[in-house]
Amino acid sequence: IYADPAKRLELYFRPKDPYCHPVCANRFPTSTMLLRVRRSTKKKQQLDTEGQIQPEVQFEMEILGIVTTVYKFQGMSDFQYLAMHSGPDGKQTSMYDKVLMLKPEKEEFFNRDLPLYIPPPIFSRLDTPVDYFYRPDIQHREGYNNPQVSGENLIGLSRARRPHNAIFVNFDDEEIPTKPLDAAVQNWKRVCTNPVDKKVEEELTKLFEARPVWSRNAVKANISVHPDKLKVLLPYLAYYMLTGPWRSLWVRFGYDPRKHPEAKIYQVLDFRIRCGMKYGYAATDMPVKAKRSTYNYSLPITVKKQGSHTVSVHDLKQGLGSAGTSGAKKTPSSRYKLKESIYIFREGALPPYRQMFYQLCDLNVESLQKIIHRNDGMESECTERDGWCLAKTSDDLRDSMSLMIKQIIRSTRPALFSNTTSSEDGKEQLAYESGEDEDDEEEEEEDFKPSDGSENEMETEMLDYM
Repeated sequence: IYADPAKRLELYFRPKDPYCHPVCANRFPTSTMLLRVRRSTKKKQQLDTEGQIQPEVQFEMEILGIVTTVYKFQGMSDFQYLAMHSGPDGKQTSMYDKVLMLKPEKEEFFNRDLPLYIPPPIFSRLDTPVDYFYRPDIQHREGYNNPQVSGENLIGLSRARRPHNAIFVNFDDEEIPTKPLDAAVQNWKRVCTNPVDKKVEEELTKLFEARPVWSRNAVKANISVHPDKLKVLLPYLAYYMLTGPWRSLWVRFGYDPRKHPEAKIYQVLDFRIRCGMKYGYAATDMPVKAKRSTYNYSLPITVKKQGSHTVSVHDLKQGLGSAGTSGAKKTPSSRYKLKESIYIFREGALPPYRQMFYQLCDLNVESLQKIIHRNDGMESECTERDGWCLAKTSDDLRDSMSLMIKQIIRSTRPALFSNTTSSEDGKEQLAYESGEDEDDEEEEEEDFKPSDGSENEMETEMLDYM
């Protein structure tokens, strides 16, 4: 807990009780001293004012160090819920031996008749008393209409979505748009207020001229543009594919990839790093982080928010010397750029995340390109699942890429594969060695900022525009 300034210190009144809810302490900076006080009693005796004999007592004080951080329990103790059952006579009976499985049990343990016991799904979110002021009804801007209620669970929006006027196209739609919506044009003209924005528009136009289909991450890696302005610029130059082999990609207006067999190199591949006992390594063994994890969840700090980080001597050293140039601020021309590995798969390098959306032309490995181009000149039909490629092409690509990932992990952590057989080694041996250290991968990951709101990039992008 001390290593992470954003986390709270938890205190459990009943540590062995899984139903015990903790009280939390907040972290505070302080400047106090830690003292050691010794009380010594000497055998030599002396008379007090009343003539009584008293032992001689002395105190010795020593400063051990300076305390810079303290944790204070300032919140209220939350509700404590016990696994109890009230009988007809009002007598409380413990149910811990009936609901807690402390060892492997037989089927009879699960088929017993027990009183209904449903613990609360959630406790209080805040542990400090606050005054609740009833808010008036939300006043939306003129022209706002409440969304139509469908059969799905719908949570009302607290504000109207900011429309970015993107055009969405499904794979089975007959026509594709040739120009943007008028509102999209007006939106971009309104925010394009300086020469930098005009230059970004020209750069993105050249990108779509050279390559008619792009993912948003690929665009971010090729031009430096503020994310909010990119949301307005993309619908001005391209439409968005919702389904099919080009799903989650932006396509230049007037270009229909379903009519051009050469567009198969722009198809999307949803690749996820495989892990588990059958692959020889668990998720915790991989030097690749997940985008988000419930294990990193920290309770909200209600008393004091995390303050600005104090610069330490170690931090200052990071910026000195020849290696310190990497810590310098990025130039405006590359401030918002992502690294190429966010959309390009290279030989001998691990992906930055466990789930990636690659375009086939961005798989920079010769063996993978051979799989993609197996039917060059013989494309006869564009299907929703495989596009212009042969059937099962995506599966073959995932298998080959998974073997490459396993080979990289094998080279960095050989102890994980000490029990693999020689036949497996021969089958999975690849003609390359890892070219980067694990430390390099960790450093590279720090620059990548996954989009907020969802682990699924396609879902997140749709929510941005719908």
